[in-house]
Amino acid sequence: MEQKDLVEKDFVAFPDVAADVLNALLFDGEILISATELLPAPTETLYYGDNGKRLRNQYEDLAKYEMRGGQIRAMYLFANQTLPDSRMILRKAGYLGGAYREQYEGKISCTCPVIELILYWGKGRWHGCRSISQLFSKHDLPLKLKDYIDNIHLHVWEMRHLPQEVRERFNSDMRIVLDYLAEGNSYRSDRRVIHKGSLIRMLKVLSGDCDIEDIEKQLDTMNIREEDEITVCELFDQYERKGRNEGIRQGRNEGLRQGRNEGLRQGRNEGLQEGLREGIGRGISRGIQVLIMTCRDMKLGFQETAERVKNGFQLDDTELRKNMELYWPEERHENAEKV
Repeated sequence: MEQKDLVEKDFVAFPDVAADVLNALLFDGEILISATELLPAPTETLYYGDNGKRLRNQYEDLAKYEMRGGQIRAMYLFANQTLPDSRMILRKAGYLGGAYREQYEGKISCTCPVIELILYWGKGRWHGCRSISQLFSKHDLPLKLKDYIDNIHLHVWEMRHLPQEVRERFNSDMRIVLDYLAEGNSYRSDRRVIHKGSLIRMLKVLSGDCDIEDIEKQLDTMNIREEDEITVCELFDQYERKGRNEGIRQGRNEGLRQGRNEGLRQGRNEGLQEGLREGIGRGISRGIQVLIMTCRDMKLGFQETAERVKNGFQLDDTELRKNMELYWPEERHENAEKV
């Protein structure tokens, strides 16, 4: 989850993407903020917790100042969210309170509005509270008291479920992300890609693929540089071709490995069987030799010995003759013809 958050934060942090998000979502697509007017703002605010005894900090995902005439006109907070959070309105109150307190304490030179945008990337719909009044709606409070509750609102955009007319307001790489989420793997476009590595990482993590290491190295192997002009179709086609070639290579290596292991297994089994056969053969030969030598020591005749060997080891006449000739003394070979 942390890796996914970092990828989403990195993508939205590009000034052209951040300005595009603001124009599309806050101003209905009208270009009122340019990338050059956005500057990074601190994402950390401090507050005293534990009944005011301990200094604590809190971090927003991303913060931008909108500059006009050398002055801060507005501060924008961006929160990327994957899961619905029914109490997130309280967290927003903390972020806004921290940002306004820094203005109160003079940590920035002017006062300005602070606006937070919740970019919700989850597949399900957002069912969390969208305002303080909604959070307390089921509390047993006097009606008059409710009139005095500061009703902070949570501005949530469900990025996977934006209608087409809203997606069409975007002009940056964010448009590619939104259309891809809406149309799936069949999505193709002649739109030019600006932030190639970050775009691929964003699409991969939103698709559930966290293997995002060495994206720039992979682009380099495809001879694609960050400054090159390339369309979505061209980028996707080359990336898919690389994935296909990589799959073929991995499949070939896996096939070779499995084939080698299977060959070793079969060879081992065949070796065991051959060894077993050879061992049995040697054992029988040794048994025949011992029996013949024993019969000799017992002064048994050639014919009687031959009968015992034949019956004891179930030999045919050819095998019997061969073994008797092998282990019977030379001077008795004349009897072999009688076997």
